[in-house]
Amino acid sequence: MEQNKSLPMAGGDTRRDFIKKAATVAAAVATVNVLKTPVYGQNQAPSPGRVLGANDRIGVAVIGVGFGIGKNHLEGIHKNASANNVVVAGACDLFNKRRDWAKETAKLKDSDLYSDHRKLLERKDIDAVVIATHDPWHAAIAIDAMNAGKSVYCEKPMTRYLGEAFQIYDTVKKTGRIFQVGSQGCSAAGWHKAAELIQGGKIGTLIWGQGYYCRNNPKGEWNYAIEEETKPENLDWNRWLGPVSKRPFSADAFHRWRKYYPYCSGLLGDLVPHRLHPLMLASGNPEFPSRVMSIGTRNVHTDRHTPGTPERDVPEHVQLVAEFPSGYMVTITCSTVNSRSPNFVIYGHQATLEIGDSGNVVQMVPERAFASEFEGLSESERKALALDPIKGLQHEDIRVHEKNWFDCIRSGKQPNAGIELAIRVQTVISLAEMSERLKTVCLFDEKTRKISGTDGKEIPAINYGTGPMS
Repeated sequence: MEQNKSLPMAGGDTRRDFIKKAATVAAAVATVNVLKTPVYGQNQAPSPGRVLGANDRIGVAVIGVGFGIGKNHLEGIHKNASANNVVVAGACDLFNKRRDWAKETAKLKDSDLYSDHRKLLERKDIDAVVIATHDPWHAAIAIDAMNAGKSVYCEKPMTRYLGEAFQIYDTVKKTGRIFQVGSQGCSAAGWHKAAELIQGGKIGTLIWGQGYYCRNNPKGEWNYAIEEETKPENLDWNRWLGPVSKRPFSADAFHRWRKYYPYCSGLLGDLVPHRLHPLMLASGNPEFPSRVMSIGTRNVHTDRHTPGTPERDVPEHVQLVAEFPSGYMVTITCSTVNSRSPNFVIYGHQATLEIGDSGNVVQMVPERAFASEFEGLSESERKALALDPIKGLQHEDIRVHEKNWFDCIRSGKQPNAGIELAIRVQTVISLAEMSERLKTVCLFDEKTRKISGTDGKEIPAINYGTGPMS
């Protein structure tokens, strides 16, 4: 133990001196080979958009107001419009029932309702859009919106496939628009405190992060009720398909699309992002992955308990492992057939961080071999290092995440789930889907954007039209 105390660090300090000095200082954390994919907005010259002052009201439109997350956004933004100095100025959906609901809820006029997002984007009084459609439309709408001078809040996952994600990334860089991914855990304070401690060297070399998102639905996750109005005459089915290969109308697919590969990667696209974004943010320096592996199972067959629905394409249970160039490794387990979820933990060589399930609690637990270095600290020093649990931090909240986006639109700062984090997370998700479906390990080169196997041979990215389930 005494030997650990005397180890010199940069500047001649011992590690114990370093810990004591750092504990009293407040740290701030800010928050390729071209992959074949549809090219969106290629010939569209970017619009600068309206210049907003600190006190200007932001005009917001919600694209995709289905009775889930889109409904949540429209209701929440409208309810908190005064507090955030925003207004819901428009809504877009392919289903007439949902447009009618949006009109009544947000007190909109008929002229504020759209079935084609491109018409909505022509509006000069709309400064920002929330994209809450199904996954295949995320990229096209986001790119069109940014080229039209609008800032974007895009629900997770960022895109259906990886090539689209890099198109969004390049468009953000080209247009300078504010882009936020809807992983609201990134606005929970516990993850930012973890990043502060990690970047300050308090837990030593970063080793491993673990996260879980588990449910247990005996009738099959995402088997949502099918509204009786869901008929071809009430919605534009071909437009809903977007870049997905043409297929007959299916009310089941329209409502339960998260179950099927043409529209979603299942747990990897729907639940994994809620854990992966915060765990990568907490590193303080999110990286592109160097190696990703994922396995999934579908052995409970829960869909058999919901008459009239096909069995899902996607797994009922998945496990993901991602390795980053620094050596940091992340493991995430998601399930729809067992709801047991252990703690969220980030392991370092000298200490471990335990983080409350909604990001509102964080505690640092020193490794036994280094425990003596943390002895004799004052109460304020212990608090700064989270040696005693820090409770009551800002928890995960979608309204807080929306406000962070609005604030950044006005200030020009990057939001908590901005583009640099988003592109790295989506790379992990897309490689995990490829690994699971192709039963392989995926290696990634961030300089060339190439994916390869352990044999060094390039692996073509899964994309629209790759196979019958794309």
